[in-house]
Amino acid sequence: MSERDAPSTVPFRGGGFTTRPYRWVGFAVFALLLVFAEVGTRIGFISPLTLPRPSDVLGTFRDLYASGMLWTHLAPSLTRLCVGALLGAGAGIATGVLIGLFSYVRAGLSPVVAALFPIPKIALLPLFVIWFGIDEGSKYALIAFGTFTPTVVATYGAVDNVDRTLIRMGQSFGLSWISIVRKIVLPGAMPGILSGLRISLAIAIILLVAAEMLGAEHGIGAYILEAGALFDLERLFAGVVILSLLGVLLSFSIGLLERRVLRWRS
Repeated sequence: MSERDAPSTVPFRGGGFTTRPYRWVGFAVFALLLVFAEVGTRIGFISPLTLPRPSDVLGTFRDLYASGMLWTHLAPSLTRLCVGALLGAGAGIATGVLIGLFSYVRAGLSPVVAALFPIPKIALLPLFVIWFGIDEGSKYALIAFGTFTPTVVATYGAVDNVDRTLIRMGQSFGLSWISIVRKIVLPGAMPGILSGLRISLAIAIILLVAAEMLGAEHGIGAYILEAGALFDLERLFAGVVILSLLGVLLSFSIGLLERRVLRWRS
């Protein structure tokens, strides 16, 4: 056999657009932004009246932690966020699955969800205050309602996108309705449900701040409102950074859940 007739090695091309976790890139971008802000405010390129120095914001964090006020504001915010988001997301997933599986439920609830979804949830805060009072009830209700509608839309959309060939295959093998839902529909819809949860939890943080700016003595939203009223940029940015870190933590938690639940995709 000549060299021309010898079989050549064909490179593998079936990677399936697999992403690589270059985590250091994100840390590098954050570090460069912080260095730019620190240097810019020190040399006068950036006015300290518009952007505080990151080192001063870090000092504010230290003062908050040393005085115990960090946990004083963070604890009620975490409680409101967890309770409201759990109620809204749980009800949203259950409703979305029902809409995706049952024709009568879809016919009855889809128009209602479509009517509620575009309503700015912050605009309903005064109404929730009238219904549930100015205490914790209105805050829980606002966060739960704001989390509910996007979770419903994401869930029943994910259920609709499950491959019907797999469902027909399960029916052909004689699987019960419960088994098909548990083994085919829910695992197939889980990527879309978790993606919807990312959006819903981000909305929940936004509504948390709005709710705490009205009638809350403690909380990250109340802390930011007080700092803004005093034009205290260091405290204001400290509160914003806390919310940003909270969002990153929630996104990281959803990512861990995805890797655990969706191991079958790898």
